[in-house]
Amino acid sequence: MTKPPYQQFQKTNSDIIEEVCVRSANKTNTALTSLLLRNNSIGNEGALALSEALKTNMTLANLDLGCNSIENEGALALSETLKTNTALTNLNLGYNLIGNEGTLALSEALKTNMTLANLDLGFNSIGKEGALALSEALKTNMTLANLGLGRNSIGEEGALALSEALKTNMTLTNLNLGYNSIGKEGALALSETLKTNTALTNLNLGYNLIGNEGTLALSEALKKNTALTSLLLRNNSIGNEGALALSEALKTNMTLANLDLKDNSIGKEGALALSEALKTNTTLTNLNLKDNSIGKEGALALSETLKTNTALTNLNLGYNLIGKEGALALSEALKTNTTLTNLNLRYNLIGKEGALALSEALKTNTALTNLILWNNSIGNEEALALSEALKTNTTLTNLNLRHNSIRKEGALALSEALKTNMTLANLDLEDNSIGKEGALALSEALKTNTALTSLLLRGEPIGTEGALALSEALKTNTTLTNLNLANLGWEDNLIGKEGALALSEALKTNTTLTNLNLGYNSIGKEGALALSEALKTNTALTNLILWNNSIGKEGALALSEALKTNTTLTNLDLGDNSIGKEGALALSETLRWRKEQDRTRIFEVRY
Repeated sequence: MTKPPYQQFQKTNSDIIEEVCVRSANKTNTALTSLLLRNNSIGNEGALALSEALKTNMTLANLDLGCNSIENEGALALSETLKTNTALTNLNLGYNLIGNEGTLALSEALKTNMTLANLDLGFNSIGKEGALALSEALKTNMTLANLGLGRNSIGEEGALALSEALKTNMTLTNLNLGYNSIGKEGALALSETLKTNTALTNLNLGYNLIGNEGTLALSEALKKNTALTSLLLRNNSIGNEGALALSEALKTNMTLANLDLKDNSIGKEGALALSEALKTNTTLTNLNLKDNSIGKEGALALSETLKTNTALTNLNLGYNLIGKEGALALSEALKTNTTLTNLNLRYNLIGKEGALALSEALKTNTALTNLILWNNSIGNEEALALSEALKTNTTLTNLNLRHNSIRKEGALALSEALKTNMTLANLDLEDNSIGKEGALALSEALKTNTALTSLLLRGEPIGTEGALALSEALKTNTTLTNLNLANLGWEDNLIGKEGALALSEALKTNTTLTNLNLGYNSIGKEGALALSEALKTNTALTNLILWNNSIGKEGALALSEALKTNTTLTNLDLGDNSIGKEGALALSETLRWRKEQDRTRIFEVRY
């Protein structure tokens, strides 16, 4: 049976990558220090070829082989190499199929290897047997600092073994055990270890069902531990009882800087307890409470704390239904707080009053740089208020207004603000309804604005007219690097071939735009041909997304030709375009040719 073009391309790509591996990593190459081959299907054959090359190469320090279908055979070969190689310090084998047998081999290598500092084995089905083997290696290994074991089903037994190893290991600083079903027993064992371990600084226990009991044990450990700076406990069935215990620990702990409690159920009682702790704690800088049902009462308590707390810089309260009362309280706190730089209030039903209050706070606040108001029913009136704030605010660099109800009037107001604001770098207006008039207004602003680098308008009904206006702006704008105009399938909102032609003309002279997303816009083969011509001279664009645009084989052939002369584009997405076998083969041949011309760079085409 004949393989579809995509599979044929993948096979060809695998052959090329194998050759790149051997030639780039051999002993005569003294310049290459980093080789990134993630997601290239090199398989066991490629891993074996690399392993041989690395036995003599003494310069390559960083090797990324993530997501490459490497099985235990490939892992065994790499393990043998690690026993003698003295250069490699970083090895990523995440998302492969090395299993417990491959992990056992790597563990043996770690007992003698004295250079590897970072090893990622995430999503490799290593199981408890693999964890036990690694634990034994950690008892003698004195160089490994970072170990990633996420999504490996090591279970309680694996966690217990690692806990024992960490009682004597004094070099491992970062351990990722997310998604491993370690349960409360695993958390209890690790907690005992943390009471004496003085090396581990980052511990990820997310999605492990440790519950309140496991959290209580960790809290006790935090009262004595003086090394841990980051603790991730996402989605662990932690309720208010666990939050209360952590709060008590935070009153005395002087090292923890990052606490992630996303997707738990601490409720308002948990939020109140944490708020009290933060009134005296001077080290915690990042707190993630997303989706914890803290409600308005929790937001009010945290707001009071922010009036005096001088350490917290990042606060995520997304999906907590704080309502307008919570937003009003936070706004008051922001008028005096001088340290919080990032605030996430996504999906909180803050309403008009909440948005207006935040706008007033932004007029005087001099610390906040990132504000996320995604999905809060913000309309034109609130957008006008935010726009007024942006005319005087000089610190906010990122404003996320995605999935709200901003129409052309709101877009016009924001556009006026952009004509004078010199600090906002990222504006997300995706999934609103600013229309072509809004796009025209933003385009006028881009002609004079010298700060905005990213403008996201995915799902906006800007149509051909909006695309033409933005194209004119791009001819003179010298700061915008990222533009997302992807459609969501509405026929009336498509930029069409005329929009693509206009954007192509702009790309012939624009020297700053690096990312352009035109997905689902019916640009057709004519649009693809025009973009291809632009790519022959454009020297800035690195990422072009054209999925679902009906470009056909003619469009694919034109793009293939353009890629023979273009030396900057590294990522091209042509998914769902019916390019056929002929188009796929043309792209495959072009990619082969480009890799022959420049073996130090990785090019990616998806179709």
